[in-house]
Amino acid sequence: MPNARKAAGGSSPGDGRAARRGRRRDGSWTPWLYLAPALLVLGGLLVYPIYQLGLISFLEYTQAQVSGGEPTTFQGLGNYRTLLADSQFWQVLLATVAFAAACVLATLTVGCALAVLLTRVRALPRLALMLAALGAWATPAITGSTVWVFLFDPDYGPVNRLLGLGDFSWTYGRYSAFALVLLEVVWCSFPFVMVTVYAGIKAIPSEVLEAASLDGASQWRIWRSVTAPMLRPILVVVTIQSIIWDFKVFTQIYVMTNGGGIAGQNLVLNVYAYQKAFASSQYSLGSAIGVVMLLILLVVTLVYLRLLRRQGEEL
Repeated sequence: MPNARKAAGGSSPGDGRAARRGRRRDGSWTPWLYLAPALLVLGGLLVYPIYQLGLISFLEYTQAQVSGGEPTTFQGLGNYRTLLADSQFWQVLLATVAFAAACVLATLTVGCALAVLLTRVRALPRLALMLAALGAWATPAITGSTVWVFLFDPDYGPVNRLLGLGDFSWTYGRYSAFALVLLEVVWCSFPFVMVTVYAGIKAIPSEVLEAASLDGASQWRIWRSVTAPMLRPILVVVTIQSIIWDFKVFTQIYVMTNGGGIAGQNLVLNVYAYQKAFASSQYSLGSAIGVVMLLILLVVTLVYLRLLRRQGEEL
């Protein structure tokens, strides 16, 4: 029968499947052709610097090698062994993780709360809040950090006067300095969360929220049981972005604590790497810290995405 169809000019089901597979193979490269320019730019801006970072972390690369006074030698994992044997590295790593976690939690809380608020207020207050938030978001980190240092200055800052704290120095104590930097980080980070979550809320069908309200659910229950699950893909994006940004904070810590605080009490990994690489001219050790940071962020992101996939989320 198949031979008869072929003789009559017809085609078998197998021929149709083969034709479809052929079309898929022919068009499989089309998306990559569109992505090629962006991939080339990303390759130049990301892949090559990461390669150089990893390469230097395996070498002995100090000021002597930079100036050409001594030859560059391969150290293997020597820099990493030195780093892992340094007790200060573990203290800075613990402080970085705790500080980043607090910043991410605070940023998501403030951003999501204000996104919900935007859906409750009228047009004029909503516009004012959006403009204020975008102004904070657009402010360069070094400018915002300098302004916050002035606001909380023990001699001239208005905050201490309003709170009646006298000449209290926020940057003298370890935890008060971290708290001050946390406030500035949240101030310049929450607009991204607020705008993104607000756009996601507006995309939710109003009938769903109205039905939950008619069923007697409180606003908190509606957010927890209806809005948040529907916003989960968006919350994944803003959470991962916040983790990456807050884990590698540099400018705010460096400016507001004058390079890491008294005796390095406010060091985070990015500032610690800068001190090792440029203040101590141990470029290979600073590169090793950068590689460790990259691996930590990669593992955190992959674990978070894996947990979401186990819950059946489409990402």
